[in-house]
Order: sequence, then structure tokens, then C-alpha cells
Amino acid sequence: MKSENKVLIFDTTLRDGEQSPGASLNQAEKLQIAHSLARLGVDIIEAGFPYSSQGDFEAVKQIAQEVKGSIICGLARANKADIEKAAQSLEPAEKKRIHTFIGTSDIHLEHKLKLTKKQCLEKAVEMVKFAKSFTEDIEFSPEDAGRSNPQFLFEILQAVIEAGATTVNIPDTVGYITPFEFGSLIKSIKQNVPNINSAIISVHCHNDLGLATANSLAALSHGARQVECTINGLGERAGNCALEEIVMILKTREKHFGLYSQINTVEIARTSHLVSNLTGFAVQKNKAIVGANAFAHESGIHQDGVLKNKSTYEIIDPEQVGFKTNRLPLGPRSGKHALKSRLAELGYQLETQELDSAYIKFKELADKKKQVSDKDLISIVDEKQRESVTETFFALERLQVACGSGLPTASVELKDLKTNTSLKTSALGTGPVDAVYQAIKELVNIPNELIEFSVQSITEGIDAQGEVTIRIKHQNKIYNGHAANTDILVASAKAYLNAVNKLCAHLERIPVIQGQIVEEV
Repeated sequence: MKSENKVLIFDTTLRDGEQSPGASLNQAEKLQIAHSLARLGVDIIEAGFPYSSQGDFEAVKQIAQEVKGSIICGLARANKADIEKAAQSLEPAEKKRIHTFIGTSDIHLEHKLKLTKKQCLEKAVEMVKFAKSFTEDIEFSPEDAGRSNPQFLFEILQAVIEAGATTVNIPDTVGYITPFEFGSLIKSIKQNVPNINSAIISVHCHNDLGLATANSLAALSHGARQVECTINGLGERAGNCALEEIVMILKTREKHFGLYSQINTVEIARTSHLVSNLTGFAVQKNKAIVGANAFAHESGIHQDGVLKNKSTYEIIDPEQVGFKTNRLPLGPRSGKHALKSRLAELGYQLETQELDSAYIKFKELADKKKQVSDKDLISIVDEKQRESVTETFFALERLQVACGSGLPTASVELKDLKTNTSLKTSALGTGPVDAVYQAIKELVNIPNELIEFSVQSITEGIDAQGEVTIRIKHQNKIYNGHAANTDILVASAKAYLNAVNKLCAHLERIPVIQGQIVEEV
């Protein structure tokens, strides 16, 4: 197909997605997601906001140094300090982009920036030129474009393109616009900005009214050729346009739109699961494309139709997005070679040490379950990868819980890996999980508040593993934890320790440059 029909996929999971309350990631986790995004084939990875904190700066720099294939982008407000910091962090990248922005709506100019339209335009032009001194690839966003005066929007877009912007992004920052309005806005930009063909039109739609994907499609239909999106639709408030949705719409309805992306769609499910695990944001079961029920058929009529011909009720082959049909589950007698082969089919290429570690966990699970599904295998690998990117301060040694009609009691033994000592205690709780958490909290001795607890089964059946996701709060900062086990109480304890270890790692890094409030695009 013609290059003018290609849609660039700009992933901002590591920037806007991480701004979801409680979705904070450490540097190693960000790098792991960035590698997964590169395998997915995204054109641009917005790796973070380098000026916001030293941690974000280091994460963007490491991603720029290690992740190949995609353009690595850093966000910067329209000021020299932000842009310089972004340029420094992006220095090692093979392909780099600076994304700078300034508010252009009357409400932003008057109440936030205290600027006149003329001052705003002059600043935007000056900062685009300044950013251009570091790299040729410059993206400019007029924040809150959807509520900006159209004539001023046309004027500032023309000016920044003349100054060197190669991409102009039109954000619906507050998710207010409807598809018809947004399509008309893109069309009017094409008609009223004389030099618009010298830049790519991008769109960044928020999902406050549930219209992010629809608005992005409307923009593409009127000439936009870049979509800013996130895995699982993560992001501020109600989130952003979901990458998996926009990509699979273009693929499934290619004849209708006449557009395409370069995304390797078989990596979608794995990337979705990775982001869900590391951020602690579970994917709702009925989520389009990546939800557990996305390809499930309960109705007898539907089941009959699918058995006769999948296309009767399935518009997407599950394997297109990376969901494998597991006809031959592995069991207790399956060897390491069989495990390696199955993991390779699922897209996991493990080094010898990683495979050995996964095999031990697999054998433990196979002895309990008898048959280990693909979902179980993915959970095993994800847990091992999660352990590799989280510094461990405390590990669970033993757990014993007594519950019933009496008072639930938990006896817990932890290993303090920094001092190589064992810590033991018992605690009462309102229920077995609460008793476990009270005991761990006493041993760790760091004040924190459990603010969210959720559990769901990985597969069907009474022997299924339970996945536990929790969030704890310490001094207004939220830390998430995740773990899976056939014993829900063990999974609960490990998930809590996963969050506690992240908290300990953060406390050990203090003092650092404190992050500033990250403004939205």
C-alpha cells in the first residue's frame, strides 16, 4: 500500500499511561515494557517526561540507549529547561524525537499560563526552533486543542511548522469532543493551514466520554496519519485511545478505511498482559481485543455457528492478536524441551538461566494442577520477569493461616534479604487475608495503607491459579503488587510483598529530585 496510507502508531503508555493513579513503574519495568513495544512494532515510543524527575530522566535515557527500531520520544513543556533535559536523555537513541507542548485554549491561556495569544505563539515558535537545534524530529502539541479558538489554532500550527515542527499533534485533552466535531476540526486544519502538508497530523484523544477510539478514527478519515495511544487504554482519568483497538480496527476494516499500520499484531496479547501485570491494572473481562471474554461464546447459537465456521461470530482470529489455542496442555511429565518449545510458540525466548527458573516453577505448578495451560505458562514467565525487575528486600519463607468461625490468625515468616535474618510473627485479622497482611505489616515495619485488593482466576476449574493485584499507599504515593498461586493466601502474601519491595526500593532512593506535576497533552 502507499506510504500516505500508513498510520504511525505513537505509544505513550510509559508517559501518559503511567500517569494513571497507582500505575507508577520503576526503571527496569519501564525498560521491559519499552522492549515489548519495540517487538510490537510501534513507530514511536514516548518514553517519559525527562524533566519531571531524575528517575524519569534515567529511564528515558536507558530506553534510548537499549531499545532499537522505534523512534524514542521525550516530552517537554515549551521551555528551555524541559527541552534541554529531554535532549540529554535522548542523546543515545538511534532515532529520537522531542515532543513539546503549550496550552492554546482560552481557559489555559488565562488561568494556567497567564499569557496572551501573541505571547503563546511567540513562545511556541521559539521553543520549536530551540528543540530543532537538538534533533530534526520535532512534534508540537497545542494542549487542549479541542477547546481552542480555531483561528488561533490554525495560526499557531502554521507558525510552528514554519519553525521546524515535523509533526503537529491535535489533542482532545479533556475527552470532550465528539467524532463528528473532531473529524471536522481535522478537516478544517487541512483547509486552513497553508503549510500543513509539510507535517504529519497526529491526534491524542482522551476517553472521558468513551469516544477516544472513535475520535481517532474520525481524525484518520479526514487526513490525520498518526495516532497517540496506550496499551489497554491506560492514562489520565478514563484513559486514552487503546492501541489494540485502533490497530485491529484498521486491520479488520482495511478495505473500508484504506489505511494500515506496521504493528505486529500477534504481540498484542502478550504486551497487554505484561502492562497489566506491571502496572497492576487488570484488564476487564469484556475489554475489546484483549479481554478474557473477547473470543468467548456462551450462547448455544453462537457456539454452533463458530463450530461450523468461525467467521459466523468471530471477526478476528484470536491467533491474530496472540491468543494461542492450547489443545495439548503440558503436565507433570513434560520435560524442559517441551516447555521451551511451548514458550517459543507463545513468543517467549528465554535464556538458559531463565528457562531453568521457569521450569522449576512449572514443575511445582504441574504437580498441583496436572495440566498446565498456556495462560498458566504466561503467568509463570511474567512472574519471573516481574521478580527480575523488582529489587527484593523481603521474601516469603512460610505462611500458616487458621480461619473459620473463630478469629482468623496468620503466622508469617519472612526473610530479610538485606540483613539475611528471619522475621516471624502472628497476627489476627477480620479475615484470613487481613490477618496475613497485618502480620507482614508488623514485620516490615513501614507504615502503609492497603487501598485496593482484587483476585481473579487465570483459568477455569477448582485447581486454577489465582492472580492477586493490590495497591498500598505510603505518604500519598501508591505502589502496586501482583502475584499468582494456586493458593490464594500465598498469592495474596506475595502480592503484598511485591508492593512492599517497591516501597522499600523507593525509600532507599530518597532523596531524589522530586517530580513536578506532569501536565497533560
